Amino acid sequence: MSLVKENDTVKVHYTGTLSNGQVFDSSLEREPLEITLGQGLLIPGFEKGLVDMAVNQKKTINIPVDEAYGEINNELFYNVGKDQLPPEMTPEVGMALASKGPDGKEVQFRVAEVNDDHIVVDANHPLAGQALTFELELIDIA
Repeated sequence: MSLVKENDTVKVHYTGTLSNGQVFDSSLEREPLEITLGQGLLIPGFEKGLVDMAVNQKKTINIPVDEAYGEINNELFYNVGKDQLPPEMTPEVGMALASKGPDGKEVQFRVAEVNDDHIVVDANHPLAGQALTFELELIDIA
């Protein structure tokens, strides 16, 4: 029986939940995730959870904050003057925004706070600061 090891390409179905049980992502209604381990494309805890799984095996993994998206970094909160926003925009807490950085790459933000003359945007990953739980089912090892 073959088991998943570092650098294998795998297909896996997953359902990710927060500590309150809320589902934040699932592959069950689409094709399984196909990914090669060891390339830094997965959060560390997810990748570690796949190692040593066998095809058709199911398991639940609990990923601590430091092996998920990390702690919330307060240095990734920025004040943006409302005069820098498009005039037709009405910012609301939780609204997703995007901007181009100096290198031309798109940066994603969420509105964290709305004030009279400015907003506070948060560039942390939306799941930063949270422990995650995943239900995994290994479909295939390529």
